[in-house]
Amino acid sequence: KRIVDFLKQSQVQYLATVGVDGKPKVRPFQFMFEEEGRLYFCTGNQKPVFRELGQNPFVEFCASGPQFSWLRLSGKAVFSDDLAVKAKVQEVSPLVKSIYQTPDNPVFEVFYLEQGVATIADFSGNPPQTIVL
Repeated sequence: KRIVDFLKQSQVQYLATVGVDGKPKVRPFQFMFEEEGRLYFCTGNQKPVFRELGQNPFVEFCASGPQFSWLRLSGKAVFSDDLAVKAKVQEVSPLVKSIYQTPDNPVFEVFYLEQGVATIADFSGNPPQTIVL
């Protein structure tokens, strides 16, 4: 719950991948929702990030929060073709619905994190909190 609350509060997260050129790539991303312990995100299969995740599915997200806190979330991106999940993504994000229109759009891709580990930290001097998903 703490991770989900942090992601919702931050609104925009930054996703780091290994580019197809072998160099790091970072771009803004948005958390969609959590279901059955899975954190869901989405993209289009015509974007470079989709190709990058196909080549190397291990990612890390970073988000900032209040009082100079931050979250680092790493894991393996696993794509899902579940139309119910895709419909829920479009339900929670009018922006995503405006881009992809329908859950069965062949360009629309949804993924969740597997083997996830989150670290929440700040500049308080307290040790970071690590949560295994």
